[in-house]
Amino acid sequence: MVDNYSPGCVRLIADTSISGARVGRELDAAVFERMARPHTIVSDNGTELTSMAILRWSKERNVEWHYIAPGKPYQNGFIESFNARLRDEFLNETIFTSLAHARQELEAWRHDYNQFRPHSSLGHRTPTEMGSGSTGKPYWGHPASRIDELLPHAHVA
Repeated sequence: MVDNYSPGCVRLIADTSISGARVGRELDAAVFERMARPHTIVSDNGTELTSMAILRWSKERNVEWHYIAPGKPYQNGFIESFNARLRDEFLNETIFTSLAHARQELEAWRHDYNQFRPHSSLGHRTPTEMGSGSTGKPYWGHPASRIDELLPHAHVA
């Protein structure tokens, strides 16, 4: 999960299988941590992202969901660029010994990417520096509101 506003990496999930319900739980955790929710989520048409669990999550939390056209990854170029960087800099260079090891290494890479890597597109600021102004706001990158308005049905697992 990547925030197009900051543009920080919100979540990197490693598992043997990821369901729509799991995606919803991860989104809830991201909303809770940031005290803000996205206005719109753009995704491909993977089964975990087109499931009833995601449709319900989106409706209950009043978050718009936009699916790119099948077979048109360039319609979500931002995440495609991020995935290429993750692949080139990390996944192609790392041998994982276990799922726990993959999770640990992914989190370390995500932390480095968000906290210590200045991006030229952000005026040589890190995603954390760029996104720090959006904390406590109802939408990532939009005006402030109360957290209880954001998470009426939220749960964190």
